[in-house]
Amino acid sequence: MDKPAPQVAPRFDMFKSIDRFPFTPLILGAFLLGLVPFVPEPHLVEKVKMLLGGTLSQPADIFDLCMHGSLPLILAVKLIRLRGRAAEK
Repeated sequence: MDKPAPQVAPRFDMFKSIDRFPFTPLILGAFLLGLVPFVPEPHLVEKVKMLLGGTLSQPADIFDLCMHGSLPLILAVKLIRLRGRAAEK
């Protein structure tokens, strides 16, 4: 007698979630988080300089880099995927 196939939970596809996310709030959030504070230097620019210089070691600085860089990174992934789909057509 055959055993029934096990039930498999639907797989979460992160890229499909990114594809469904609208551009307007993503662009607005990416620019705001990427550029805040505006003066004297945006945190994202400062943290990337620290990363490239090898001085990014404090937990708060690493958190800042992750927080300020998350939406710009998601926007970049969305744009790359959009460009890839356009090239396939």
